Amino acid sequence: MRDILTILNSDSNSSKKTFKKGAFVQKADDSIAGSVYITKGILRSYIIDSSGKEHIYAFASEKHFIGDLEAMEFNQSSQLYIDCLEDSEVIIFNQEKLLNNLSKEEVIEFNELLRRNIGKLQRRILMLIGSPAVDRYLYFVDTYPNLINRLPQRMIASYLGIAPQTLSTLRRKILQSE
Repeated sequence: MRDILTILNSDSNSSKKTFKKGAFVQKADDSIAGSVYITKGILRSYIIDSSGKEHIYAFASEKHFIGDLEAMEFNQSSQLYIDCLEDSEVIIFNQEKLLNNLSKEEVIEFNELLRRNIGKLQRRILMLIGSPAVDRYLYFVDTYPNLINRLPQRMIASYLGIAPQTLSTLRRKILQSE
């Protein structure tokens, strides 16, 4: 069975793109760029509220997907901004067209990857609703160990739904208790 990168590279509907740090893959109200698979770098998706504050929805690094699932599913304009936090290489593809060109086994494998991503997002939402900040931070560290030193503290704090000062205090307390 082919791996996901081989599948995406062989799909005539997908396109490889390179973006510099700070570049947008997609902006809110854009027509949908498609699903994005990261081969190098880190991307984030976020919204900007009416007061101009950013709220980070997700981070994605190598071998992960990112995109506006609701907009793709309902053929709407995007609600999310997606930008690059490092120089990045991605493959942008149309999920529906891709699935039509896969074997039954490959569709099952692809859907498994998507379910895992959705599961992580569900867990994150549940933690935002009912877990203390320290638990959210420890889950982040456990789930994304390769990102902890690659992301600015203010972005991690935004993702966790806390102030950067609160994150500094949490980190200090965790280090002192070890």
